[in-house]
Amino acid sequence: MNNRPSFLKNTKKKICLICEGYEEYDYISRLLELGVCADVYDFTLVNAESCGNISARYQDRYQSDDFDIVFAFCDTDRRPEDGFELIRTKINKIFGNEIAAEKVIIFVNPCTMQVILSHFGDVNLRTQNKKKNNPEIVRLTGLKSDKCYDGCKEHRDFIFSKITLENYVEMKKRISELSTIYTDNPSTNFKYFLDLFESSDTKWIDDINKQIESE
Repeated sequence: MNNRPSFLKNTKKKICLICEGYEEYDYISRLLELGVCADVYDFTLVNAESCGNISARYQDRYQSDDFDIVFAFCDTDRRPEDGFELIRTKINKIFGNEIAAEKVIIFVNPCTMQVILSHFGDVNLRTQNKKKNNPEIVRLTGLKSDKCYDGCKEHRDFIFSKITLENYVEMKKRISELSTIYTDNPSTNFKYFLDLFESSDTKWIDDINKQIESE
């Protein structure tokens, strides 16, 4: 039985992160498992299972009022008709302004594997194509398989088991050297958000909400 006074309960800031797919979901889960984020946050991860589902999942979680802030984590998909540009447009529409998307979308160009491999060494991926990226995946992770990396659970489990607190620090150093302009290849704004998630000062959540809800 929990006898904690009511004013001490549920004091953590609730953050929801809409993940594009299994790769993003499992990767963030591994980082949370390692405890890289400050203990003042309570994370809920949602697997959208495809790029096309992100905006709907985002709107649902945002309108639920169950979270202090909601983010999306996705690739900069090559096809604007059902990819990253459409997600940006739909999230901006939710808030009724043109700046919301840049405040709540965590992106990686060309794909999340760029960040994942940065745990293990220097890499500059130019494509989302898993077959073309396979040589770099094998080189940096030691993945051995009778087929190319395809994002299956076995492959994900193998790679993510190799992610540690030590190479987390190395990853942050490497991605800090990338562009933060989403149209550049490679690029990502992931380090900016990781720095926020590591901070025990939660004021940044209120700051972002004021910016995106008052425009």
